[in-house]
Amino acid sequence: MESYGGRVPFVGRTAELRALDVALDGGGSAVVDLTGDPGTGKSRLLAEFGVRARARGAVVLGGRATEAGRRHAFQPFADAFADLGSLGHARTGALPPEVLPPEVLGEPSARERFAVCRETAAALARLPRLPRTAPGPVLVLDDLHWADGASLELLDHLVRHPVPPPFLLVVARRPRQTPPALASALARGDMTGAVTRIALGPLTRRDCIAGLAGGLPPERAGRIHEEAEGNPLYVLALLDAAAREEGEGLLAGPLGLVLDELAPLSPHERGVVEAVAVLGEHAGTDLLAAVTEGGPGAGIGTGGGAPWLGAALAEAVRRDLVRTDGRGRRLAPRHPLVGRAVRAAMDPWRRQDLHRRAADELARAGAPLVDQAHHIERSLTRWDPEAAGTLASAAEQTAGSAPALAARWLDVVLGVLPDVPEHRGIRCELMLQRARALGAAGEVRESRDLLHRLLALRDTGPGPGADGVRASALVLCAFMERHLGRYPEAGALLQREVDRRPGPPPERRLALVVEWGNHALFATRFPEVREELARTLAGARERGDEPGTAELLTLAAMGEAYEGATETARGHATEAAALTDVMTDGALVRQGESLVRLGWSEVFLDRYADAERHAGRGVDVTRRTGRPFALSQLLLCAAYTHCVTGRVTSAVALADEAVAAARTLGGGELLGFTRAIRSMILMQSRPPGDPEVRAAAEEAVATVEGEGGFEAGHEGGWWTTLARCMAAYAVLGASGPGGAGDPGRAREMLLRAGGGPALPRVQPSVRPNFLELLVTASLATGASDEAERAAALAAEEAERLGLPTQRGAALRARGLVAAARGGPEGAAEAARAFAGAARESAASGAALREAQSLLLGAPYARAAGDAERAAAMWRRGHQLATAGGARLLAGLAAHTRTAALGADASGTAGGRLAELTRREREIAGLVAEGLTNQAVAEKLCLSTRTVESHVARVYRKTGVSSRAALATLVAVTSPADTYR
Repeated sequence: MESYGGRVPFVGRTAELRALDVALDGGGSAVVDLTGDPGTGKSRLLAEFGVRARARGAVVLGGRATEAGRRHAFQPFADAFADLGSLGHARTGALPPEVLPPEVLGEPSARERFAVCRETAAALARLPRLPRTAPGPVLVLDDLHWADGASLELLDHLVRHPVPPPFLLVVARRPRQTPPALASALARGDMTGAVTRIALGPLTRRDCIAGLAGGLPPERAGRIHEEAEGNPLYVLALLDAAAREEGEGLLAGPLGLVLDELAPLSPHERGVVEAVAVLGEHAGTDLLAAVTEGGPGAGIGTGGGAPWLGAALAEAVRRDLVRTDGRGRRLAPRHPLVGRAVRAAMDPWRRQDLHRRAADELARAGAPLVDQAHHIERSLTRWDPEAAGTLASAAEQTAGSAPALAARWLDVVLGVLPDVPEHRGIRCELMLQRARALGAAGEVRESRDLLHRLLALRDTGPGPGADGVRASALVLCAFMERHLGRYPEAGALLQREVDRRPGPPPERRLALVVEWGNHALFATRFPEVREELARTLAGARERGDEPGTAELLTLAAMGEAYEGATETARGHATEAAALTDVMTDGALVRQGESLVRLGWSEVFLDRYADAERHAGRGVDVTRRTGRPFALSQLLLCAAYTHCVTGRVTSAVALADEAVAAARTLGGGELLGFTRAIRSMILMQSRPPGDPEVRAAAEEAVATVEGEGGFEAGHEGGWWTTLARCMAAYAVLGASGPGGAGDPGRAREMLLRAGGGPALPRVQPSVRPNFLELLVTASLATGASDEAERAAALAAEEAERLGLPTQRGAALRARGLVAAARGGPEGAAEAARAFAGAARESAASGAALREAQSLLLGAPYARAAGDAERAAAMWRRGHQLATAGGARLLAGLAAHTRTAALGADASGTAGGRLAELTRREREIAGLVAEGLTNQAVAEKLCLSTRTVESHVARVYRKTGVSSRAALATLVAVTSPADTYR
């Protein structure tokens, strides 16, 4: 909205400003009551309204009540009428200042107030419009919650005896600080119609971002809006603080106005406000009494608290610096930023003392450790074993749900822990605990660095539990190195430990071997650990260690699936699933990574239903227990299975959540892999050539190429290669005819990632899938010989794997090559290949690939002379694509429709139904089932007349004239399986 003045922009408030304009034009009550919390923009709205009213020729008189002015009778009125002299007699018509009672001009008097009220109202009624076409005069009184008693009497009179139009009185106030007399007078006026109420709430997110924070990224501006709770003053304060030099703080900007509200308070009242601000969400009357002068066990109203406390708290509430719940037990600053401002204005030693008293009282009352930790963190300045133990225990409790907070608490403990030999053991344990929390919070490099320091400290001398701490730290350090793509460093750590003699006990060795196997797998060196993995697996089985056995089996299954040893991988995955399925959720908490491996193994083995089941259970468990590394990968696994099985819309939602989770974890390889798969899924959900798909693919490429966090000199491993190949899908834009994208760039990406035309670096068990993509890109760029070789290699690889999905990819590659040759023989071979690909895809449940195969093959089936089969293929493919939200394939269906159904497709039965809207097709199907128009209406929650209109349009579009003919048309065009 256009601003009419003021340094602060005028934002939003369109409806409120319109209501004031209506009142100005005489279309409302004689009095407008504008209410809102401090900072919501009442004064800014009044200023904007005043500018607009003056621009239309209205006389606008403005006054403001102040707390200091309450000593003077009629102070806000006198402030407003002081403008009369500057306006001049010509501007105010027959009402020079001397016509008003001297009392409302600020002169002292002993006259009866009722007479003053009557004379003032009469004088205001004589204030004319100048010119006659202008709106009536306006009296604006701001901050009326501070008004003196005489002003309240005059306002009550003006509400009970409103000045006739066109005069308008506008008052603004804070509702929680409004005196009862003023509140009741305005309430009576509201009931009689003399008063119109306008309540200012928070700004909308949209208005805040557009009007106040337009220069910030929308996500950051949204966070500021949320933190400020939509209050314009607090939004401006946060924006100002963000723009200032570090250390200047909130009080250097707009929020410094809070200090003006603290100034009139007595020491006791200010102490109460400060205590409530420090206590935060734990502030209650009992705790407040305990941390002030009352001591332990004191309470307000119990006789044990300080005698001044109740009165001081009541005054803080009256001033709306402190708010309370309905029962008066919970206390809080009126806004979190007010609490921050109060804390910032306090002496630091007073803050520490209040926090220390709060921690002591919470401990005495048996409060949860997390509640105590909040205050211990802010008051612990020297070594205190009991307080430090509480803080460490609270960190352990919150590590899953709030890892950054846990890491901060542990840092406080480590900061005061004496650096002496007798504390080395506890220091190492706390460092390990903090490293775990840092990793879960996404501070992977900081976690890795802390673990290296811990390992160096641990190596300087033994202590209680030294081997256990060292082994755990080493495994975790290798995990962090792997997450950062530093495979050589992770491998060196693990190899040295595996070769160490005497080695760790079996349980610790198992964890070491699992991480070593993970490292080898992601570094594409799985064969190197097969033998050690088999030995460790045999030992776990012999010991009856079922969780350990399951972990090793999922690792073996994923490794063998990667290498293309399909039958071996199936056996491991089947056994691992059997062990995993009987575990309780509690037992699965530590099996997050194992569930990731199991889910992806099942994806690679075409067991999509099992993969979805295990990934879904893993998401539930890891989400509840705070396992972010596993959660992000399980979400991605679930997204991929949804996409492949034809549920593209839900796949996009899961992929978005997976990216959000991966982004917080700090590792470039995981984020790049996740973004690449998301770009591939997003591609399926959008029409061909959608620019957002290309942008998502480029973002994924930038991440895997190093911008997203790979450390210098490290190319990454398995996930990096897969991520580059997946991104190539999205860069291409679509597979097959009708695709919009950049085939040259996609081909270049594939050849670089895969290590050449045979794609030797690509995971063997999915290589046919990417060879098919290479065939598509090669044909589009004219490299037909390369496409021929890639298709032949895809067939060879798929036959060796024995996986339906990969056989389907090889058959599509063959079909693309045959189609490119042209001629009747090429069309016939292409039709057979695509139909075979559809059968293979259907056998594995890969509905998306089935739809793709059918839509690619339908035109060639018709070209080969089988029109009926072509129509059936096209209809089935179109149905699968539209049902699952696969808009890319829906676009392919539109592109191939004429080629599959014939130039006169609209005249065929299938073509005639294809002309119908979704609702019309739905109604046609129900009519074909024999339902009456009324029955259809009831089933679809429509009116009978609406159904009748739809049926009439169906008749017109399809050319039928009866319900029986429509039923026949629907019956003969039902999707058939004649392509099988």
